[in-house]
Amino acid sequence: MSTFQPCTQSDVRHIIMSSPAKSCLLDPVPTFIVRETVDVLLSFITSMVNASLSQGSLPVSQKHAIMIPLLKKPGLDATDMANFRPVSNLTFMSKVIERAVARQLNGHLSAEDLLPRNQSAYRKQHSTETALIRVLSDALAAADRQRVTLLGLLDLSAAFDCVDHTLLLQRLEHQHGLTGVVLQWLTSFVTDRTQQVAYDGQLSSVQPLRFGVPQGSVLGPLLFVMYTAELHQVVSSHGLTLHQYADDCQIYLTTLVEDAPAAVGRFSQCLTDVVEWMGSSRLRLNPTKTQVMWMGSKQRLQKIDIGEIQVMSSTVRTVDTARDLGVVIDSGLSMADQVSAICRAAYYQLRQLRTVTRCLTPEATKTTVQAFISCRLDYCNALLYGIADDLLRRLQSVQNAAARLVAGSRRSDHITPVLRRLHWLPVRRRIEFKLALLTHKSLNGSTPRYLSDDCQLVSDVGRRRLRSSDISTCVVPRTHTGFGDRAFQVAGPRLWNSLPASLRQSDTTVGQFKKLLKTHLFS
Repeated sequence: MSTFQPCTQSDVRHIIMSSPAKSCLLDPVPTFIVRETVDVLLSFITSMVNASLSQGSLPVSQKHAIMIPLLKKPGLDATDMANFRPVSNLTFMSKVIERAVARQLNGHLSAEDLLPRNQSAYRKQHSTETALIRVLSDALAAADRQRVTLLGLLDLSAAFDCVDHTLLLQRLEHQHGLTGVVLQWLTSFVTDRTQQVAYDGQLSSVQPLRFGVPQGSVLGPLLFVMYTAELHQVVSSHGLTLHQYADDCQIYLTTLVEDAPAAVGRFSQCLTDVVEWMGSSRLRLNPTKTQVMWMGSKQRLQKIDIGEIQVMSSTVRTVDTARDLGVVIDSGLSMADQVSAICRAAYYQLRQLRTVTRCLTPEATKTTVQAFISCRLDYCNALLYGIADDLLRRLQSVQNAAARLVAGSRRSDHITPVLRRLHWLPVRRRIEFKLALLTHKSLNGSTPRYLSDDCQLVSDVGRRRLRSSDISTCVVPRTHTGFGDRAFQVAGPRLWNSLPASLRQSDTTVGQFKKLLKTHLFS
């Protein structure tokens, strides 16, 4: 890829109107004014965008950032600078140009299949949920085969801020085929940048940015993904699997219990090579925040007495639970700790909302409760398919309390009419809705390949004589335990086959399928 295609006015208009209406101190006018007057300004903005793309240069005025330090998590020590994430506030116009570049860059990367298969960040149809489904499904399938999984959650120190510009540009050229004006523009984007820190109402002096890609920019995360693409080859050379979401790295392998010592040796050797590769790439692994966990059935885990893993010069103790991409994973794969975390956070929010909702309209109350409670119940809920009934009842109690708050009903009132009146699916059906939707998208090629490869129709595997091949029936792999039944490659096809034939039409769009599926689950 050596040149950019010129952007049309409709392209630029779509970018402007679909961008978040956020403004920066560097913007001459608020973003909402630009959007309200977009038809007047459109020809001028399009000319500016195309001039930047054709000349291979981002103007100096668009390469300055105001850094706003934000605490990584609520409750962290505000006196420790390591607990802050430096977020770059950039001009709206620079992000418009970045989005125009990102669209064409993503098209090139997808067409040439240049991004790692197991990198789920900043890619269309990829998400934290699809990444976690892949990792946990592999662990569940291993447990079904009487094996255990050794999972390592690696923590990189200030990963985005340590990117070496020279190495980045070399890799963009030699590994991803970017040359000519495209490489020239990206060189202009990462070099000669400046920044100021905004804190307590004051601005620091202007400082040059000699390393790193801006957090808060459109292209920065994508460039980091391209920068670290080679890491997957390092891990796979040891027979391990790496799944990344930006700088969150999940390295794992499965093994028989009796082979656990040898597996630990391979794992440690792999981490040694990973650390060496990171050192040559100016990145640094933080062993104090790296977590290692054994996963599998309780019977198998009780036979493993290896509680420490060597990581660099440090010894890391294995843990029973860990938070991965916002989801709490436990070694027994029961998801009990995740359910407890959801309930704890949801009940806290409900207590706060009860004092506020008295001043809100019913519609505002419903919107507020959905924003604070329903989103917690729905986040990565496909991972909860097949968990124990008592855990589902705990989640259902949360939803019932939220529904009563919205409807103003009493605790003694029957909850089913309330849920139907609000048009809320019960928790179990919400989980089935998510899983069935992912299966539909997988069959239509609208999910990552690491999920879509798990869903195959009977008609596609040489079984055309079967009657089931005429009604979009999926192949369901055989399992031996309940662990295997929860893996996506089994749970998704099995749930899909249980749907009415009218729902399993190949020509149904996603919007139509969601509407029909919700109606079916309500009935």
